[in-house]
Amino acid sequence: MHGGELGHLRLFRALAAVFVSAAFLWSLALSVSPQLHERVHPDANRADHNCAVTLIAAGNYNHSAHAPLVSAPVPAVQFFKIPALTPQWVESPFLGASIFEHAPPLFV
Repeated sequence: MHGGELGHLRLFRALAAVFVSAAFLWSLALSVSPQLHERVHPDANRADHNCAVTLIAAGNYNHSAHAPLVSAPVPAVQFFKIPALTPQWVESPFLGASIFEHAPPLFV
């Protein structure tokens, strides 16, 4: 960037910062003075009036919640009823493996 372009960019940023700061301070002044707010907005005393001043005066921003994107889980039909279980003997797979043949020697 050239020196002139850089100077214009800095000037633009400074003016933008001054404008945003002045607008915020003006809305703060209107939020503490309802009479001044009514002079700016004729409908400022209505309950459904919304502007930056009412948001600052309330201290929060109330918004309606979005509809959920997923529905509630529905149980699957095949798992709705669990059949009665009967005990069944299963032979251990390690009984025929002779695991004690490979043990370390016994020192007496």
